[in-house]
Amino acid sequence: MFGEYDFPFTYETEDLALSIEGEGNFFTYKRRCRGEEVTKILGTTQGKVVISPVEPINLPQEITPYLEIRFTPVALEPDSVQTLYVTFPVEIGVFLEARGSYDVLDIFTLTSPKYSLYGTPVEGIITRYHESEVSPGIPATDLLQEGVLSLTIRNSSRGWVEVSRVVMDCSGFVLFCGDMVSLTARMEVLSRDLADVRIGDKPLCEGMFPATLLARARMRFIPETLPFMMEYGVGV
Repeated sequence: MFGEYDFPFTYETEDLALSIEGEGNFFTYKRRCRGEEVTKILGTTQGKVVISPVEPINLPQEITPYLEIRFTPVALEPDSVQTLYVTFPVEIGVFLEARGSYDVLDIFTLTSPKYSLYGTPVEGIITRYHESEVSPGIPATDLLQEGVLSLTIRNSSRGWVEVSRVVMDCSGFVLFCGDMVSLTARMEVLSRDLADVRIGDKPLCEGMFPATLLARARMRFIPETLPFMMEYGVGV
């Protein structure tokens, strides 16, 4: 589904239907997803439609730039490195492209967004919340609902540490897509309460292509890969 398409365009499954159809100078975009229907009139007859995974922090509204993934606890011995795979939620963006310029036409999801609080009620942060199992290899996922995060964890502390969550700043996400949606990240655990998390900029597998960035479509500053310091613990 993800990719670039000419007008007219139609995609339909049991849970999702997208179309851009019309005649002459009049084209209409329609989307049906989980009982919700959206219709928009397009002010162009040229260009392309781009369908791409986007940062999972937009729905039901932009509440937070942070994503928290809780997963099965992993015990790490001192000065060790472990790479594991977890899933993360996928939101889908529909963009109009003409002459190298992008416009956000629609954003939707086949998942049910949840939110949580990481840290204390006074100083903590709101996060988009997702729970995942841990896999030693790349897990099978539903392309339109979940992506795969390759998370490399280094325990730089002097003792054993149990890690069961990671918090990331989605402003620096570099998503890739192909047969799946992927993301890579590195997490350096400094103590049970402190960890440095950095997003990678490489695809998980060969043949994947970069997703369209919302920042580019909205003419916002596209940040460098941003580190995030987890200051409220790496475990439950």
